[in-house]
Amino acid sequence: MSRRHFLLRATQAVAATGLPAWAHTARAAEDALTARTIHLGCSIALTGPLGQAGIEQVAGMKAAFAEVNAAGGVHGREIRMEPRDDGYVASRTLKNVTEMVESQSVFALISPLGTANTASILPLVESKGIPTVGPVTGATSLRLPENRHVFFVRPTYREETQRLVKQIVDMGLKRIAVVYLDNPFGKEVLKDMARALDEIKVERAGEFALAVDGKNGAELADKVAAERPGAVLLATTGTANTAFVKAFRTKAQGVPLAGLSVTVVASEMPKLAAATRGLALVQVFPDATTQKSVAVRKFQATMKAVGADAAYLQSGSALEGWVNAQIMIEGLKNAGKDLTRERLRAGLASIRSMSLGDFNVGFGSKAPYIGSDAIYLAVYAENGRRIS
Repeated sequence: MSRRHFLLRATQAVAATGLPAWAHTARAAEDALTARTIHLGCSIALTGPLGQAGIEQVAGMKAAFAEVNAAGGVHGREIRMEPRDDGYVASRTLKNVTEMVESQSVFALISPLGTANTASILPLVESKGIPTVGPVTGATSLRLPENRHVFFVRPTYREETQRLVKQIVDMGLKRIAVVYLDNPFGKEVLKDMARALDEIKVERAGEFALAVDGKNGAELADKVAAERPGAVLLATTGTANTAFVKAFRTKAQGVPLAGLSVTVVASEMPKLAAATRGLALVQVFPDATTQKSVAVRKFQATMKAVGADAAYLQSGSALEGWVNAQIMIEGLKNAGKDLTRERLRAGLASIRSMSLGDFNVGFGSKAPYIGSDAIYLAVYAENGRRIS
């Protein structure tokens, strides 16, 4: 298009709407909002190595939104959510979110899943001012002061790693190997683990890269076992982690394995079966498999009330999705009826301590309120049976 034709069309558009050209950008930000509905976008893995975790996250979010919609919505608006599959591929995450934003079909975003996936959309989120709640990542590198529109709920992987390494040291274990997923998530956690181990001067048994698809799991298990480690730290997740752990357990049954909160997603625990013996995992949310927690009882009651899949009632991934949805709902309430993206951002930022029974969440200077004091370690026997 020539410059002359461009200017002519721009002038005609302004004349047709009666608005100055700069006003169209501001107005577009509110197009996903009506007096009766608000549309949320969600690019998340529904296939691939974390596909089942994403499906369960979506189930938890949908249950929370269905419950609030049945009660009249938020300030009279029904919350609708548009999940799109990105297969845990960052380029697809960016493509999905770009399309949603450019088509003006979403007002805010929720639960992007993955470190690289979240990193890929941050420039767009900040440049367009799109409130984004609950990225499923603890990457410290993403928690920058200039990211004003992103609200992380999870503690950082660095905090998780410190808790994990402390436990290893307290147990007197030496010659620690680290297996990490060969992607930005795994490499960042590897650095955190290396730093923590170096600080306490623990002998190391090597660092081993696990393919994202887990195809080198058996080969890697042989290499790690050959180093005769005293324990193995896992900076891994999804089906790849399952492939490695199952293979490693056939080589070294008695070696402790210790991973992050994302290392074994709920859908993978049954697949590990007897291989969970001697496995320790960091936990940053209440245990969804018991009803000891008030928050879990509320979550399960919601899931039952809206007819969610019974298989997800004890899913930690579904619980996390439900928690993220509760925060979005609270932010919308705080923002008031005359909603804008900036008012939603401010409404989210104003959440200092929101109680979900015995589990509090919120933001203080943009840091998750649940923080390191909520981090604990769960130890497993065979078949995913928790013993502590």
